[in-house]
Amino acid sequence: MKTDSFALRHIGPRENDLQHMFKTIGVESLDQLIYETVPDNIRLKKDLDLDAPMTEYEYLTHIQELGKKNKVFKSYIGLGYHPAIVPAVIQRNIFENPGWYTAYTPYQAEIAQGRLEAILNYQTTIIELTGMEIANASLLDEGTAAAEAMALLFDVRTRDQKKNNASKFFVSEEILPQTLSVLQTRSTPKGIELVIGNHETFDFSTDFFGAILQYPGKFGQVNDYANFIAKAHEKEIKVAVASDILSLVKLTPPGEMGADVVVGTSQRFGIPMGYGGPHAAFFATKEEHKRSMPGRIIGVTIDANGNRALRMALGTREQHIKREKATSNICTAQVLLAVMAGMYAVFHGPKGLKYIANKVHASAVTLSDALNKLGVYNVNTSFFDTIAVKADASKVKAIAEKHEVNFFYIDGETISISVNETTSISDLNQIIAIFAEATGKESFKVSELSSTNNIPSSLERTSTFLTHDVFNSHHSESQLMRYIKKLERKDLSLNHSMISLGSCTMKLNAAAEMLPLSMANWNSIHPFAPIEQAEGYQIMLKKLEHQLNVITGFAGTTLQPNSGAQGEYAGLMAIRAYHLSRGDNHRNVCLIPSSAHGTNPASAAMAGMTIIVTKTMENGNIDVEDLRAKAIEHKDNLSALMVTYPSTHGVFESAICEITELIHENGGLVYMDGANMNAQVGLTNPATIGADVCHLNLHKTFAIPHGGGGPGVGPICVNEKLVPFLPTNPIIPTGGDQAITAISAAPYGSALVCLISYGYISMLGSEGVTNATKYAILNANYMKTRLESHYPVLYSGEMGRAAHEMILDCRAFKEKGIEVTDIAKRLMDYGFHAPTVSFPVAGTLMIEPTESEDLAELDRFCDAMISIRKEIEAATKEETNNVLHNAPHTLNMLTADTWVFPYTREQAAYPLDYIAENKFWPSVRRVDDAYGDRNLVCSCAPIEAYM
Repeated sequence: MKTDSFALRHIGPRENDLQHMFKTIGVESLDQLIYETVPDNIRLKKDLDLDAPMTEYEYLTHIQELGKKNKVFKSYIGLGYHPAIVPAVIQRNIFENPGWYTAYTPYQAEIAQGRLEAILNYQTTIIELTGMEIANASLLDEGTAAAEAMALLFDVRTRDQKKNNASKFFVSEEILPQTLSVLQTRSTPKGIELVIGNHETFDFSTDFFGAILQYPGKFGQVNDYANFIAKAHEKEIKVAVASDILSLVKLTPPGEMGADVVVGTSQRFGIPMGYGGPHAAFFATKEEHKRSMPGRIIGVTIDANGNRALRMALGTREQHIKREKATSNICTAQVLLAVMAGMYAVFHGPKGLKYIANKVHASAVTLSDALNKLGVYNVNTSFFDTIAVKADASKVKAIAEKHEVNFFYIDGETISISVNETTSISDLNQIIAIFAEATGKESFKVSELSSTNNIPSSLERTSTFLTHDVFNSHHSESQLMRYIKKLERKDLSLNHSMISLGSCTMKLNAAAEMLPLSMANWNSIHPFAPIEQAEGYQIMLKKLEHQLNVITGFAGTTLQPNSGAQGEYAGLMAIRAYHLSRGDNHRNVCLIPSSAHGTNPASAAMAGMTIIVTKTMENGNIDVEDLRAKAIEHKDNLSALMVTYPSTHGVFESAICEITELIHENGGLVYMDGANMNAQVGLTNPATIGADVCHLNLHKTFAIPHGGGGPGVGPICVNEKLVPFLPTNPIIPTGGDQAITAISAAPYGSALVCLISYGYISMLGSEGVTNATKYAILNANYMKTRLESHYPVLYSGEMGRAAHEMILDCRAFKEKGIEVTDIAKRLMDYGFHAPTVSFPVAGTLMIEPTESEDLAELDRFCDAMISIRKEIEAATKEETNNVLHNAPHTLNMLTADTWVFPYTREQAAYPLDYIAENKFWPSVRRVDDAYGDRNLVCSCAPIEAYM
């Protein structure tokens, strides 16, 4: 046994398990199974050209050495990114804790109450700091959150008949440059005209439906927007405000000025900069707009006993319901980071946050006063943490970089300096010395912070915030550690048992891949630091792009999209730009099979495309003849086909090459959804099947953890014809020579977590990543064989094999009064998270075991499913008081003095022997979703306050 082989640790089945698995499936070897699963005409003819695999020790040594090439300067660049102190108790107990970072999106609320409470704390923090009525459970970054605000205001404008045709959106020239770039990307295909200007000279004409302001402005000026918002409302123009979260501790909240939407990033609430992400964006609005909000909302409801419980509210994956009518394709949040930011607010409480905000402001005032004495004058009349001073930028830059300090250079004679939570008096004196040298003046030192306030009294916050007990109880490390542990114990994560979610690929997130995220040389770099200071990042990111090019067979990659849904959108926007470059402005028809992911039509609609749905046959495959007819019918306007491969039904369709050729013959390009890439790596690839672009979910196939619903990374890989159109960034240029504007705010998206995928590929190498695919297919077919005599399996390949996932048909159980939801809830009693429920077919379970699960765990899950099948058989439609309808069973039920159920306590809690040694107890009974939607409560206030 090669104990230093990473593949040995990542892949679950052991060598001595294989013969048993082969015999069960009915094959002689793994190669035979792969031959019967993957069509021969698309199989790769040679191994992937990747570097030899590193051992874990070699990789960690390598990444430490590479990290030394990054220069960690003192960063005063600002522009929405600030050095922040990550409290060690949060770093150790959440950021570095698999109990938090391996959890899935909390769709199964009964086994996610801890995470749901942590996110509710985050929502409460956002609601109270912004002064708004409702907030969601985080978005991806400030730039994309601002774009979602624009989309929401565009969507709700139609409710006002006067604004039906209004298509102009005012953008203050104070907006962050990266936010403007994302707004430009999102507005164009929607037919929105951006008008950039000074809010003080805005004419409030009737052509406008909305506006967005920056508070404070990009270089620190604090403006009073109350009059602007009032005038806008008189003209039926709704206003979004992009805000700095820490400044809202001291400044009048935008909600109190009348804002309709408030967005921003929570990064400076204890999240490392990480060269741009991941960071949780916030989005808050008025109650009246809740049905148009993007993303997820965590709400309070009750369980079957009437006790308080939490769950996700309001059909939160709206794109699966509305499809092409969706206003957003948001499917991913940044839950792990939102949890950390919310816990930062819990740890510090309102008094602690005031102390931090006051210290930051005092540091800025002290610096401004000191530089004024040097004749370096601050042009900001009012500011929170950022001053803009007049000096010779080239002189200052040379001296500052010599002292390992970064400022932001607005122009040749204006410099922006943003101080932050980490800034000390010693740091201020270093800045003073830099400017003294640059101006040829004698330096001096300050010894204490100024007590002067540079915020006008009219803009000082007077309202209270975070008065709930949770923000006023956990300020010692012991208290917070125990609170975090209390919440963690309520959640089922990968550190307890397998999570076999079809299409979601919940594989091992190896510790060696995760460790570098805590290294200062990697997590402390500002995304707009001069590129030569990020040499380690540049080498790592370029190498990861090369690795992904090799794996997909494509010519270019952008890592900028920071979720899978963003990747879909980026791929379609690259296709759109390609057609426009050729003068084919009319090519806007996108063909999408009816079995596609719900984000596909939502993304196509956002990219300004006309969606034509094509049929799916009874066996789950694309109806090629229907596709042919529609491709020919729309050949003059055909832009793209969106196709998932293997299909959403878990099948390698043998007609895929015929399908892609058909699209190309009729002038379109092929976008391949990479959600199921874990069945392709090393065996086939998007280039081989004839695709032009694919997105990859690095949080699926390439081992970034789901983090309770994010971080995600959704890069796109493209062929040579699309390379010129890969997206750029306004401050650090990226992408092609005809680059589209930004997809997300940071140049390389969530760069920090790209280290995980880089480690995954580097430690597995060509043979390892290919074996990961083979074993994912092996595990899926082993489970299929064990379960298909108990549950009908809906779709199979031509030789009867599944790809990496399978769909169990549970619709017939309705005759017994059992719904697929009952099975999902009963699995909790067996210690498992449910597979994907009712997607892509209602009334089914889609199971994907991944390569990381060992034989014993596969058998435990199969045993649980078979046991549940027997319970279904024993059920009757007339007797609803049964073990399935009452699931999940809590410890309170089992220890109650009375037992009113026609089955034993042992049957309820310990239906199989293995459960006793590692019992997981759901903390609430089945939640009442309907009650929660009727009584929407999205903050920490007790539910009685709303009833």
